[in-house]
Amino acid sequence: MLEDCKSALERWGGVHKLIDRWLDERRELLVNFVELKEACDAELEAVTKERIDGFSELLMDYISAGHFEVYPQLREEARAFEDESALTLADRLLERLEMSTELVLDFDAEYASPGRVRQYLGRLPAWLERLAHGLTERFSLEDQLIGRIHARHAPDAARAEAASRTS
Repeated sequence: MLEDCKSALERWGGVHKLIDRWLDERRELLVNFVELKEACDAELEAVTKERIDGFSELLMDYISAGHFEVYPQLREEARAFEDESALTLADRLLERLEMSTELVLDFDAEYASPGRVRQYLGRLPAWLERLAHGLTERFSLEDQLIGRIHARHAPDAARAEAASRTS
Protein backbone atom coordinates (compact mmCIF):
# COMPACT_ATOMS: atom_id res chain seq x y z
CA MET A 1 0.00 0.00 0.00
CA LEU A 2 2.86 2.36 0.79
CA GLU A 3 4.22 1.75 -2.70
CA ASP A 4 0.82 2.65 -4.17
CA CYS A 5 0.87 5.93 -2.24
CA LYS A 6 4.37 6.75 -3.42
CA SER A 7 3.41 5.82 -6.97
CA ALA A 8 0.34 8.06 -6.86
CA LEU A 9 2.37 10.97 -5.53
CA GLU A 10 5.04 10.54 -8.20
CA ARG A 11 2.47 10.20 -10.94
CA TRP A 12 0.16 13.08 -10.00
CA GLY A 13 2.90 15.32 -8.63
CA GLY A 14 4.38 15.07 -12.13
CA VAL A 15 1.05 16.16 -13.59
CA HIS A 16 1.14 19.24 -11.37
CA LYS A 17 4.61 20.14 -12.67
CA LEU A 18 3.47 19.50 -16.25
CA ILE A 19 0.49 21.80 -15.79
CA ASP A 20 2.64 24.48 -14.14
CA ARG A 21 5.08 24.40 -17.06
CA TRP A 22 2.23 24.52 -19.53
CA LEU A 23 0.62 27.50 -17.79
CA ASP A 24 4.00 29.25 -17.88
CA GLU A 25 4.00 28.63 -21.66
CA ARG A 26 0.51 30.13 -21.79
CA ARG A 27 1.78 33.26 -20.03
CA GLU A 28 4.67 33.55 -22.49
CA LEU A 29 2.26 33.08 -25.40
CA LEU A 30 0.01 35.85 -24.09
CA VAL A 31 2.91 38.26 -23.64
CA ASN A 32 4.02 37.56 -27.20
CA PHE A 33 0.45 37.95 -28.45
CA VAL A 34 0.11 41.39 -26.82
CA GLU A 35 3.48 42.48 -28.23
CA LEU A 36 2.49 41.38 -31.74
CA LYS A 37 -0.88 43.13 -31.46
CA GLU A 38 0.82 46.32 -30.27
CA ALA A 39 3.28 46.11 -33.18
CA CYS A 40 0.34 45.76 -35.60
CA ASP A 41 -1.41 48.73 -34.04
CA ALA A 42 1.75 50.85 -34.17
CA GLU A 43 2.87 50.09 -37.74
CA LEU A 44 1.47 47.05 -39.49
CA GLU A 45 3.87 47.28 -42.44
CA ALA A 46 6.83 46.98 -40.05
CA VAL A 47 5.70 43.59 -38.70
CA THR A 48 8.16 40.97 -39.97
CA LYS A 49 7.73 37.34 -40.88
CA GLU A 50 10.19 36.50 -38.09
CA ARG A 51 7.93 38.18 -35.54
CA ILE A 52 4.87 36.36 -36.86
CA ASP A 53 6.83 33.08 -36.93
CA GLY A 54 7.93 33.56 -33.32
CA PHE A 55 4.35 34.02 -32.20
CA SER A 56 3.10 31.18 -34.37
CA GLU A 57 5.77 28.84 -33.01
CA LEU A 58 4.75 29.59 -29.42
CA LEU A 59 1.13 29.11 -30.37
CA MET A 60 1.77 25.75 -32.05
CA ASP A 61 3.97 24.58 -29.16
CA TYR A 62 1.29 25.50 -26.63
CA ILE A 63 -1.48 23.76 -28.58
CA SER A 64 0.71 20.68 -29.13
CA ALA A 65 1.64 20.43 -25.46
CA GLY A 66 -2.03 20.48 -24.57
CA HIS A 67 -3.04 17.83 -27.08
CA PHE A 68 -0.10 15.47 -26.69
CA GLU A 69 0.99 15.94 -23.07
CA VAL A 70 -1.49 17.65 -20.77
CA TYR A 71 -4.88 16.41 -21.96
CA PRO A 72 -3.85 12.73 -22.15
CA GLN A 73 -2.30 12.97 -18.69
CA LEU A 74 -5.46 14.54 -17.25
CA ARG A 75 -7.59 11.81 -18.83
CA GLU A 76 -5.27 9.18 -17.38
CA GLU A 77 -5.61 10.78 -13.95
CA ALA A 78 -9.42 10.73 -14.21
CA ARG A 79 -9.25 7.05 -15.25
CA ALA A 80 -6.95 6.21 -12.34
CA PHE A 81 -9.38 7.84 -9.90
CA GLU A 82 -12.29 6.09 -11.69
CA ASP A 83 -13.93 9.47 -12.23
CA GLU A 84 -16.38 8.71 -15.04
CA SER A 85 -18.09 12.10 -14.85
CA ALA A 86 -14.72 13.81 -15.30
CA LEU A 87 -13.99 11.64 -18.33
CA THR A 88 -17.35 12.56 -19.84
CA LEU A 89 -16.67 16.24 -19.20
CA ALA A 90 -13.17 15.88 -20.66
CA ASP A 91 -14.56 14.37 -23.85
CA ARG A 92 -17.07 17.21 -24.20
CA LEU A 93 -14.47 19.91 -23.52
CA LEU A 94 -11.90 18.35 -25.82
CA GLU A 95 -14.41 18.39 -28.68
CA ARG A 96 -14.94 22.11 -28.12
CA LEU A 97 -11.17 22.70 -28.02
CA GLU A 98 -10.89 21.36 -31.56
CA MET A 99 -12.45 24.56 -32.94
CA SER A 100 -9.64 26.74 -31.60
CA THR A 101 -7.08 24.16 -32.68
CA GLU A 102 -8.33 24.46 -36.26
CA LEU A 103 -8.17 28.25 -35.98
CA VAL A 104 -4.52 28.06 -34.86
CA LEU A 105 -3.62 25.68 -37.68
CA ASP A 106 -5.31 27.97 -40.20
CA PHE A 107 -3.40 30.97 -38.85
CA ASP A 108 -0.10 29.09 -39.08
CA ALA A 109 -0.83 28.09 -42.68
CA GLU A 110 -1.90 31.63 -43.63
CA TYR A 111 1.53 33.06 -42.70
CA ALA A 112 3.70 30.05 -43.57
CA SER A 113 5.87 31.67 -46.24
CA PRO A 114 7.35 35.12 -46.89
CA GLY A 115 5.09 35.50 -49.93
CA ARG A 116 2.00 34.69 -47.88
CA VAL A 117 3.06 37.17 -45.20
CA ARG A 118 3.37 39.92 -47.82
CA GLN A 119 0.09 38.91 -49.41
CA TYR A 120 -1.91 38.60 -46.17
CA LEU A 121 -0.25 41.09 -43.81
CA GLY A 122 -3.31 43.33 -44.02
CA ARG A 123 -5.40 40.51 -42.54
CA LEU A 124 -3.15 40.13 -39.48
CA PRO A 125 -5.12 42.46 -37.15
CA ALA A 126 -8.36 40.59 -37.97
CA TRP A 127 -6.56 37.27 -37.40
CA LEU A 128 -5.35 38.47 -34.02
CA GLU A 129 -8.92 39.42 -33.07
CA ARG A 130 -10.16 35.96 -34.08
CA LEU A 131 -7.31 34.33 -32.17
CA ALA A 132 -8.04 36.47 -29.11
CA HIS A 133 -11.63 35.19 -29.03
CA GLY A 134 -10.64 31.60 -29.78
CA LEU A 135 -7.84 31.54 -27.23
CA THR A 136 -10.02 33.15 -24.55
CA GLU A 137 -12.54 30.35 -24.96
CA ARG A 138 -9.77 27.76 -25.16
CA PHE A 139 -8.12 28.93 -21.93
CA SER A 140 -11.49 28.87 -20.17
CA LEU A 141 -12.16 25.30 -21.34
CA GLU A 142 -8.66 24.20 -20.37
CA ASP A 143 -9.07 25.76 -16.93
CA GLN A 144 -12.35 23.86 -16.50
CA LEU A 145 -10.60 20.66 -17.50
CA ILE A 146 -7.74 21.22 -15.06
CA GLY A 147 -10.10 22.29 -12.30
CA ARG A 148 -12.46 19.37 -12.71
CA ILE A 149 -9.91 16.63 -13.12
CA HIS A 150 -6.60 17.57 -11.57
CA ALA A 151 -7.54 20.09 -8.90
CA ARG A 152 -10.33 17.83 -7.71
CA HIS A 153 -7.94 14.90 -7.27
CA ALA A 154 -5.12 16.95 -5.77
CA PRO A 155 -6.41 16.30 -2.21
CA ASP A 156 -6.18 12.54 -2.90
CA ALA A 157 -2.58 12.96 -4.01
CA ALA A 158 -1.86 15.07 -0.92
CA ARG A 159 -3.37 12.35 1.30
CA ALA A 160 -1.18 9.81 -0.47
CA GLU A 161 1.87 11.98 0.24
CA ALA A 162 0.89 12.40 3.91
CA ALA A 163 0.31 8.65 4.26
CA SER A 164 3.73 7.89 2.80
CA ARG A 165 5.39 10.18 5.36
CA THR A 166 3.65 8.58 8.34
CA SER A 167 4.30 5.00 7.27
